[in-house]
Amino acid sequence: MKNTNVAAWSILIVLALIWGTSFILIKRGLEVYAPGEVGALRILAACLFLVPISIPRIRKLSARQLKLLLLIGMVGTFIPAFLFALGQTRLDSGITGVLNGLTPIFTLAIGAVFFSQKFTTANYLGIALAFIGTVVLLTAGSGGEVSEFNFYALFIVLATACYGTNLNVIKYYLADLTPLVITSVSILLVGPMAGLYLAFDADFANKVASGPEAVRALGYVALLGVMSTSLALILFNKLVQMTTPIFSSTVTYLIPIVALTWGLLDGEQLILGQITGIAAILLGVFINNRKKAKAAQKQN
Repeated sequence: MKNTNVAAWSILIVLALIWGTSFILIKRGLEVYAPGEVGALRILAACLFLVPISIPRIRKLSARQLKLLLLIGMVGTFIPAFLFALGQTRLDSGITGVLNGLTPIFTLAIGAVFFSQKFTTANYLGIALAFIGTVVLLTAGSGGEVSEFNFYALFIVLATACYGTNLNVIKYYLADLTPLVITSVSILLVGPMAGLYLAFDADFANKVASGPEAVRALGYVALLGVMSTSLALILFNKLVQMTTPIFSSTVTYLIPIVALTWGLLDGEQLILGQITGIAAILLGVFINNRKKAKAAQKQN
């Protein structure tokens, strides 16, 4: 039992470090490549890394399962990869990491609206706090006052909504498949689209050949795809199997800490309005996860 606990906490910390580092890696990639190129590179790298796992498994799937996995690949990987890169052209990496914490909120909301999940008073409170925190975070000016709304943040919010949709589709329509099959095959199905995007991008090849900085940025994005999109998902699935979804959800609170730390080390700054918004978002997520924890305890 003790060894299991040590392994679980080790995986949790590694996951927080990997996913929390994703946003600074996107930032480094954007120093050379366009947002679409960063998104496509990330997916293609993940796809190639998972080929030994995905190819043997795809043959055993039905046509219906393949259609659903294509949907999962689009909503859970392809579209968010482009949205995150586009949003970070005008957002600090640390702030983007905090906004990523809205995923559990959207998972709950979409489940309630489209999949008949029930809302509680705590759920309403958590969603309201997260919404208020998001608005405060995205309207905080450099001097600490409220300024114009940063519309690029909507790309990140939309990406987390995609993640929330993805999780609900998996839960209600693909419960018969293992997480490893879902992850590897869904990414395999969208990988060729990412490859075609880069193949028809006339500037991409020129950028890669432009010098050491371009090669370095390419390495950052490839690392993003292999670590954050592939290995991290495998580790997360393992963590859920070893412990509980409640313990695994703790990573939601650790990711923003890592992302903000990287941002501060890279010269990004936090002001009072942003700190207030961040606190409200994390409190909203905490309230919703706390409610789920109590429900799980009652079932046990």
